Amino acid sequence: MKQFLAGGAIAALCAGMAHAGGVERSPQSVSILFEEGTYAEFSFSAINPSVSGTQGGLGSGNMLKSYETYSLGYKQALSDNLDLALVLDQPIGADVDYSNGPGYRLEGTTAELRNNALTAFLRYKFPANVSLIGGIRVMRTSGDVSIDDDLVQAFYPGYVYSLSTSTETDVGYVLGIAWEKPEIAARIALTYNSSITQTFQATESHPAGVSVTGNFETTIPESINLEFQTGVAADTLLFGSIRWVNWTDFKIEPDVYGVIYAGTALVDYEDDRITYNLGLGRKFNDTWSGAVLVSHEDSTGSITGNLGPTDGYTSAGLAVTYTKGRMKLTGGLRYIDIGGATTTIGGDFDGNHGWGAGVRVGISF
Repeated sequence: MKQFLAGGAIAALCAGMAHAGGVERSPQSVSILFEEGTYAEFSFSAINPSVSGTQGGLGSGNMLKSYETYSLGYKQALSDNLDLALVLDQPIGADVDYSNGPGYRLEGTTAELRNNALTAFLRYKFPANVSLIGGIRVMRTSGDVSIDDDLVQAFYPGYVYSLSTSTETDVGYVLGIAWEKPEIAARIALTYNSSITQTFQATESHPAGVSVTGNFETTIPESINLEFQTGVAADTLLFGSIRWVNWTDFKIEPDVYGVIYAGTALVDYEDDRITYNLGLGRKFNDTWSGAVLVSHEDSTGSITGNLGPTDGYTSAGLAVTYTKGRMKLTGGLRYIDIGGATTTIGGDFDGNHGWGAGVRVGISF
């Protein structure tokens, strides 16, 4: 069953097509470590969110741009007991564009957060099907923001706040433990991803018409993943994951922005997030298998920032895997019901949704 139904891989692909809390874009799965022998994979996902709201009777238009994510992975057995894996992905990101709502208070506001990470994993297998997981993650991040706020311009005519950061590279770690029972395709993997603190040099525009250079610190939050799968009948696999992320540690607080907006952060979150994924896979024949998967992240009811006016989500997806020799090709499609939110300027965002699609190619050597 393990050969044709890679439950963890399907769950990771489908999770990458979702719209999770904070600025998350990758579930940071360790499923690649459990592929047999030498293995390489490439994944690509495209997400098309539709998120709009109203404030003061004026509509924002869709303010989240469509975006794509990718990941590359390579796994090799170094010995009978030791495996190595390398994963390149994009754990976080943001693409905001308030250009579709004429008259909306933040019309013209844009923001982009860019991030890449390379993680090197080692997995050591002990007797009794228990293994320990460790890894080092190198993360590279930068961002740009432009805020065109009508209320601020009432005090500073013509002023548009802008922020441009340096590109910073910093290091974190991964620790975990796993248990397997191969004869029924059962596996549980519990992993901890450390926080990564990054200090950026920032250039901000000041209402006096000058640029101000300073520094601010941001913490990419820690997280815990529980990934699981088990055979429940002949040719049938149940799989899923639970992921907690400490988003209350994530803040972007540049100096000039704090002065203009009376000490508030450009981006912060009042609540941590727990995301649930559950799927059921089925082998149709030696070539084709498929899966259905549902995901949920609770809404908290907290006021949100204007650059991320969403609160939780529920989604459902389908995935199909084609196996030919040493190659596995998986494609998935997902619908996302995005939770509504109220923003700090009183924007009411409700009735929003999105679509995600993804493909993964895996080759065993």
